[in-house]
Formats: sequence, C-alpha cells, structure tokens
Amino acid sequence: MRSLRPCVSLFEPAAFGALSLSNRVVMAPLTRTRADDEGVPTEMMVEYYRQRAGQGLIITEGTWPVAEGKSYSGQPGIETAAQIEGWRRIADAVHEAGGTIVMQLMHGGRVSHPEISGQPRVVGPSALAAPGETHTPVGKAEMPVAHALTLDEIPEVVEQFVQAARNAIAAGLDGVEVHGANGYLVHEFLSPVSNVRDDRYGGSPENRARFAIEVTRAVADAVGADRTGIRLSPQHNIQGVLEEDDADALATYLAAAAGLAPLDLAFVDILHAAPTSETVQRIRREIGAPFIVNSGFAVPTSRGEAHDLVSEGWADAVAAGRPVIANPDLVERWRQDAELNEPRPALFYGRTAEGYTDYPSLEAVRAEA
Repeated sequence: MRSLRPCVSLFEPAAFGALSLSNRVVMAPLTRTRADDEGVPTEMMVEYYRQRAGQGLIITEGTWPVAEGKSYSGQPGIETAAQIEGWRRIADAVHEAGGTIVMQLMHGGRVSHPEISGQPRVVGPSALAAPGETHTPVGKAEMPVAHALTLDEIPEVVEQFVQAARNAIAAGLDGVEVHGANGYLVHEFLSPVSNVRDDRYGGSPENRARFAIEVTRAVADAVGADRTGIRLSPQHNIQGVLEEDDADALATYLAAAAGLAPLDLAFVDILHAAPTSETVQRIRREIGAPFIVNSGFAVPTSRGEAHDLVSEGWADAVAAGRPVIANPDLVERWRQDAELNEPRPALFYGRTAEGYTDYPSLEAVRAEA
C-alpha cells in the first residue's frame, strides 16, 4: 500500500508533526568529525549547516548524549553548556537561512574505545565486542568487550537520551531523532547477534525491541512526540549487528513498530537498500508516522530515485547523504536538473574546511563558466 497522496512533488512543503519542511529533500545524518576536542561544535560546523539550510529538513550528524556514548574523535556532544551553546549557533544560522534542523541523538554503545571517550568502559546490551578495530587518538586499537548494561543501568541510559533531547531543544533545534540504526546502542539491542540477553530486554523479538521503544517514548514525553523521530536500518548488517534471519528481523521491527505507533511521532526515518520492499512498507504502515527513506549508505541517492519515491507515494520525503555533502544547494540543483559537484570521499572525515565547506554553489559554478 502506498501513500494516499501519490502525486506529491519532491519540492512541495510538508508538515511532520511540529516540523515545517519547505520541501521533501532531507539531509541525512552524516558523521564529519569537525567538532573540537571537547565535543563542542566549531564555527566551521556553523557554516557547513548554514550552507545546507535549503534542504527541507536537516538531520544533524550523530551527537553523543554522554561521553560514554562517544564513538569517534571529532564527534560533537550535547551534554555540556559549551556544547549546547555551540549547537545554538548552528540552529540560529540554519533558522536565519530559512531551514529546519533536528538533532540525531547517537549513543555509540560498544562502538567506541576508552581512548576516544575518555571513559573507563564501553557499554552494550551484552558483554560482546564489536568486530575489528577503531581509530583512536593514539592509533588503531581492537574494539573492547562491552560492559553489559544491568537492569538498573538501562533506565539511567534512557534518561541520558532524555536529557540530551532537552538540551537539543534548549539549544534551539526544532526536534530530535533517536539513532536506532547502523550498529550503535539502540540497534545493538534489536539484533539477536549483538543482544544475547535472557531477561526482559533479550531473547524474543518483542524483548529486543523494548529498549528502542522505551528510549523513544521517554524522549517524546520529554520534548513532544511532534518533535521526535527515530532512524531504523532493518537488516543493514553492519558493525557486527546482524539481522540475517528474515523472519526474525521482520518480527523484531514489527514489534518495534507496534510500540512506536501509539506515540504519534513526527517521523520515522528508514535506511534500507529497497525502500519499496514489503518489509519497509509494512513497517511504515504499522508505525503510521510521516515516512523518510534513505536507500543508500555508500551508494548516492539520485534525483530520479528521490522523485519517484515521493511522487509514487513510497515515502513522504527522501534523505540524501553524499549528494548533500558535495552540493549544499542540492534542492535547487535537483529542481533545475543541473549538474552536480562530485564528492571527495577522502575528505569526508577530517578536521579542516577542505572537503567540508568549500564545495561551490550552482550560482558560483555558473558565474565562473
């Protein structure tokens, strides 16, 4: 079943809960590692987000609620007064440019290292390490075995998400997105491979979905469901968070959808290679919230695909990553079907403005022609 409005244009405005979108192109959450050593957003970040305010909605890079949830050097936080003030400068710049911006709240869970977070442990649903190595300030290191969160500690982590959401709203952002995807903490609870608990948070699909529901409900209660969304990535199979059993994965995400549906969220954001698949569309129907899809992780979303997904009713909006990195004015370029700048993947992560704020606008390109 598709949308009840199959003729909506990609460039039409939309209302997702309390969020006003000038069009249906969404800037996907994109880790760029340009915060300072204290996790405070920099002036470079202010300019980066300001440049991209023409997207109907900006979802920020994953932002840690507490230092224990920090996954990468250069990743911003939303815990301290200085971080809140840094995000306020970003929110003000985006709003002055006419944009709407929500913060992705990302607790990295076991995807971290004490050399990155400055904390003595990493946490997860179970005492398991993420596979492989990570880059720390002192070089590559094996991923550490996570501390399995106890039943007493889980509500404390939920409260960390809640306080982060309150901080984001206090900083002037328009809403928040719970990061339940890509192998980080909330996603780790969903998978039977990363979550081998035998209590009320593990075992059955309903139990593994419980943490995602509790976090999202608590955040929605704190800042308003009409300002709250969640990102999910069913069967993305990344960072050791595997969901390879089709029936189990569907049961898990339908259990999550059943718990999320009564919240009346502002949006749900799905990362999946096949957004028109029955799995994705069934999750959409069960949750019943405005629906954003993102079909690519390493594969860029094209103008034609985005247009078809919205105009044919498969989604209410489409999130794009790499095209927005390379084209701050992507919406205008897509509107005119103009040529795009090519992204420079070697500069996706870094600490300088190169490959970050130096992509030319369409106007600048034409002026030089």
